[in-house]
Amino acid sequence: MTPPAAVAWGAHLGWIHLQNTPLAFMEARIAFVFFTIAAIAELIADQLPTTPARTAPVGFSARILTSGFCGAALALAAGQSVIISALIAIVGAVAGTLGGYHARVGLVRGLKVPDIAIALPEDLIAIGGALFVISRFH
Repeated sequence: MTPPAAVAWGAHLGWIHLQNTPLAFMEARIAFVFFTIAAIAELIADQLPTTPARTAPVGFSARILTSGFCGAALALAAGQSVIISALIAIVGAVAGTLGGYHARVGLVRGLKVPDIAIALPEDLIAIGGALFVISRFH
């Protein structure tokens, strides 16, 4: 939920403009609050030992859908092709999900550290990276 939260933050802060588009609701305060809470809840849930791997079908599908949605939002804000942008975002989600999973597992095993020692920096990088990309539209 980090990418949709970043889009909502970008719309809330005026970095991206979605008025007069099908995604104008992302500029509403309720969207900003909802997606921020959802992202925080996901960050917490990801630390629980019972949470399935990001490559499990439900989580993987959610990453693909939310990434396509965010790619479409950025395309609308920039006046670019929604389909191409959504597809690029989906390819990025697949690569990031699979690459991130293998990198995290490899680092945890190789460094012999608890998962949270890699998970927290990974989350910070994801949040910072998403906000950096969104802020470039300002």
